[in-house]
Amino acid sequence: MTTTGSTAVTAPGDTDADWVHLSRRTLSPDAADRIAELAALAAGAPTGLVQLLEDRSMLMSGGFALPDAWTDLGAVPAGSTLAGLILDSGCPLVVHDVHDDERVPPDAPIRRADARAYLGYPVRSRTGAVVGVCAVVDYRPREWTAAEQSVVGHAAEVCGTFVAEREARQSTDRRQRFLDAVLDNLHDGVVACDADGRRVLINAPMLRFTGRTPAPFTAGGYPLDFGLRHADGRPMAPDDTPLSRAFRGEELHGLEVLAGPARERPRVLLVDGQPIADAAGTPLGAVIALQDVTELKRTERFRNCELAVTSALAEASSAEEAGPRVLEAVVGTLGWAHAELWLVDGPGGVLRTAAHWSAPGSVAEMYVPDQLAYGQGISGRAWLTGEPVWIRDLADGGALLPADTIETSQLHAALAIPVRSGTGTLGVLAFFAEVVEDPEDTLVALLAGIAAHVGQFLERRRAEDLELQLARSKDEYLALIGHEMRTPLTSISAYTSLLREASAAQLAADGPALLEVIDRNTTLLRGIIDDLLDLAALDTGHATVQMTPCDLAEVVREAVGAALSSLTGSSITLHATLPDSLVLPGDRMRLRRVLDNLIGNAIKYSPDGGAVTVTLTADGDYAAELTVSDHGIGIPPEERDRLFSRFYRSSRTRDRAIPGSGLGLAISRAIIERHHGTIALLNPESGTSFQIRLPRNSSE
Repeated sequence: MTTTGSTAVTAPGDTDADWVHLSRRTLSPDAADRIAELAALAAGAPTGLVQLLEDRSMLMSGGFALPDAWTDLGAVPAGSTLAGLILDSGCPLVVHDVHDDERVPPDAPIRRADARAYLGYPVRSRTGAVVGVCAVVDYRPREWTAAEQSVVGHAAEVCGTFVAEREARQSTDRRQRFLDAVLDNLHDGVVACDADGRRVLINAPMLRFTGRTPAPFTAGGYPLDFGLRHADGRPMAPDDTPLSRAFRGEELHGLEVLAGPARERPRVLLVDGQPIADAAGTPLGAVIALQDVTELKRTERFRNCELAVTSALAEASSAEEAGPRVLEAVVGTLGWAHAELWLVDGPGGVLRTAAHWSAPGSVAEMYVPDQLAYGQGISGRAWLTGEPVWIRDLADGGALLPADTIETSQLHAALAIPVRSGTGTLGVLAFFAEVVEDPEDTLVALLAGIAAHVGQFLERRRAEDLELQLARSKDEYLALIGHEMRTPLTSISAYTSLLREASAAQLAADGPALLEVIDRNTTLLRGIIDDLLDLAALDTGHATVQMTPCDLAEVVREAVGAALSSLTGSSITLHATLPDSLVLPGDRMRLRRVLDNLIGNAIKYSPDGGAVTVTLTADGDYAAELTVSDHGIGIPPEERDRLFSRFYRSSRTRDRAIPGSGLGLAISRAIIERHHGTIALLNPESGTSFQIRLPRNSSE
């Protein structure tokens, strides 16, 4: 049995028949009708017909002057037709009279049409397989001449030619559809051009890569020019595009190129390409295939970034040493242009720059200030919200950088990630790119993980530094606490001895004064112990802090009023600038204690005629800002870092023998921190100025 690429079928009861399943669509109705007409006219017959085999049945594909009985004939089993005899034998069939020819099946359609004579020839495919019949019919008995048989045979050959041509076109179309389906479902983009440089093929992935419709193009205008750059970022000239190179005869294997608009982060493509030639070596065109490996490359960069950061943190001994290494690792592996590490200065209430790094040749000019206030800039905003802050394009109006910095540095995308430890924020990592980039959860998650590594490093180094500081200050601490507690104890002991040794007359005369001294020192000693216990409870979180709506303006007003009462007869003045009301979540009693400490210290350290000022303002909707200032003895610059340490008293205080335990500021800072606020020593030209910032809602 011979086949032609279609499914071979066999006639019922005849397994040797060389029949081929063929759709009648392989011959158009117009062509079949025309061939049937020409055959009938040439043979002098009243009717002509063309039948093709489909699914073991004969279908009327075309006809001329068909009888009414055949108009709706439909599919007829091949074994019941005269055409089936031709299909069985592969030879022409000549019937002079249907009534006298025993070969005609009893149920043959020709009998229903009252036809008497039949002349049919096999229609063969291009491989010689019988696929149909071309026949003429007469309604009277007749002898078919050799000339008539010849013209019908020629008509069958013509019909076979048409069938073969149509079959070839269908086969080509099927192959093309199959090829298109395969190409469109590839992950790779494919484009090909002919010997004249005209596009002959482009698949769906390539159109997605380019973002274009399949418009025609010619040599020198290839579609793979959508912001193409070399792997090092240099723009690619038209003659250097992969298809141009393949068109010129070059073979490409794994060529890495970058693609995408200039202001956006490019995609990474791997390109293979080669020229196309026939067996004789004549150029026929060129083809390239590209694969988008952006995600693969990004995953590789992410892994390298994590390894580089881990290595940098493992080798560094301090934040100042680790910062540049971490930023260089991130900038270098992820392709950012600039990065910054900011650390929270709790006493100062600001972010201070710890390190910054710019990729060589990336940033034209990037000014990095020494410090940022709470909520200032993209880093201050991340500190304020405690969440990552992503800006797609700083030039779009959502900028948190000065306009001149954005313009001169040519920065676009920006991302700030809080560096956290537990529930607190230790600092902020900020990254800037020279391209526009939409927020990406995967990248945010990676950099949040890096920020967590940095936070753990800072916390570990802070604990190690604290351990060293505690070891160094142990003797000093014991000496300070011993001095502060020994002094009242010495007074108590001395005056107790005087009382014990005094006579009745001395007791009557001096006893009350001696008891007053003992009581005063006992109260002082009890106050020191209470302060120590309270400070320990605040530091460990065991102290109760009742966070309820509190009118801070009213608390300040009460503290100022109490202080004014103590200034009766004094030349020191106290001025307060307060709003009518400023409500925030807080512990009223503990905030009052902070105010009493600060205002009391300001009065204590002010000279005669000095002035103390208290100012309370609202800093937008985010924070309340309280400032207590005086023009007193001030704090030496070299001692300011130790001002909030326990028992610390400045040298100027000790020189002037001003009494105090050195616990007030330490307790004040602990209370403010429990309120999620900051207390800082400002730097006035003279005297001392403390600034407190408290969040105005519980989420801050």
